[in-house]
Amino acid sequence: MRSRYAAFVLLDAPYLLRTWHVSTRPASVSFEPGLKWLGLKVVSARTVDADRAEVEFIARYRVGGASAGRHHERSRFVCEGGEWFYVDGSACGAGFSRPSEKSG
Repeated sequence: MRSRYAAFVLLDAPYLLRTWHVSTRPASVSFEPGLKWLGLKVVSARTVDADRAEVEFIARYRVGGASAGRHHERSRFVCEGGEWFYVDGSACGAGFSRPSEKSG
């Protein structure tokens, strides 16, 4: 989970695609211009069984001069061949909160 967050911070699309499970992997990854990641908080991590796990996290970000927003997600991972892959995620609480632009 933390390595995928770091890949978003570093705009490392090849790593994100490589660690995305083939069953849900998009053809490409794009990044929002001007988005800056501010921090990651892992809320909980749960082993479902030997090959499946879930991680709930909150990632804070800012776009341009806007106030900070947050992305709150529960991600599902699967282990295949000794490697963990991101499968998908669902929003928690408010999920993805877009920051509002600063006025004048």
